[in-house]
Amino acid sequence: MKNNDAGGLSMRMAYWSIAVGVVVFLLKWLAWLLTGSVGIYSDALESIVNIAAALAALSALAVSHRPADKNHPFGHTKAEYFSAVAEGALILVAAFEMIRAAWGRFARPLPFEQPAKGLALLALAAGLMAVWALLLLAQGRRTRSPALVADAWHLLSDVVATSGVLLGAGLAWLLKWWWLDPLIATAVALNILWLGLRLVRDSVGGLMDEALPEEKLSLVRRVIEQNLSGAIEYHDLRSRIAGPRTFVEFHLVVPSRMSVEQAHAITDRLERAIAESLPGAIAVIHVEPESEAKKHSLPTE
Repeated sequence: MKNNDAGGLSMRMAYWSIAVGVVVFLLKWLAWLLTGSVGIYSDALESIVNIAAALAALSALAVSHRPADKNHPFGHTKAEYFSAVAEGALILVAAFEMIRAAWGRFARPLPFEQPAKGLALLALAAGLMAVWALLLLAQGRRTRSPALVADAWHLLSDVVATSGVLLGAGLAWLLKWWWLDPLIATAVALNILWLGLRLVRDSVGGLMDEALPEEKLSLVRRVIEQNLSGAIEYHDLRSRIAGPRTFVEFHLVVPSRMSVEQAHAITDRLERAIAESLPGAIAVIHVEPESEAKKHSLPTE
């Protein structure tokens, strides 16, 4: 899929995320009105965060898909990380709100008013979110979009929360153990808290130019070594991730008598091989004479 096509599809999915978020929120809010469950109330509040997060993802995608310009020669892809950080923070706020609401109900548990209708609506909301989150996650991974992946994980965390609330409320209704309602809501809030912390950590890593994970760096090393014919060695391999783009940089040592044209052909071969092994990767190769060779580097075969 071409970058422009992928970007357009990502934007359309971000728009649909907002629509899905509104529908899910309305279903949950109606479920709370029918039951009076503190767990469902907290879950409905969390869905408001989903809508805000989808709006943030849409804004970030609009910025990140702008072409490179004079002030941003490497593009605007990091804009998506700001959305992901904000989304993680919103998840944390929702988790604390759920804990706060559940805490007050522990001291004064109340029976539900119309549990059957309310729980049916809640189950419908969870199913709708699960289907959409999986579609969103697949698209985000395909296009390497941090904003869409973050939005998908946020929705999946909401599915987990809603399922937990549904289970707790259902047991409380069947067994008349009304204290289960705030207990399950608290447990689910703690799980959301963990997901939010992980999302913030991953997004901050992207903003801080975090390197590729070791398994992908090993892949880059293998690709370089397999396409090093004609050169002497490579060294000082570095990498960083910026949204859907990966930047790989290293020094390539060639024989001193090699022509510029020959060295250029080797770098072209390496750039193509790296881009094929890591879609979206951009290689920056510094050509050096053999006097710059390092003994610990891998020679060509």
